[in-house]
Amino acid sequence: MEIKSRVPGKIVRFEKQIGDSVEVKDVLIVMEAMKMKQLVPSPVAGVVKEYKVQPGDRVSAGQVIAVVE
Repeated sequence: MEIKSRVPGKIVRFEKQIGDSVEVKDVLIVMEAMKMKQLVPSPVAGVVKEYKVQPGDRVSAGQVIAVVE
């Protein structure tokens, strides 16, 4: 499943690494948006397959930022 950014902002860090197992609501990415930290949770249980961004990248709302299968 593709995980999309809900808001425009900047990627701060990854909480899970590629290959890590995740459960529903586990935090994958910490973003900064409107000068506040935004947590990006996994909507599904699975394994982190790919990050489409890097820390420091700016993203727009709706942009795919990670893949969990």
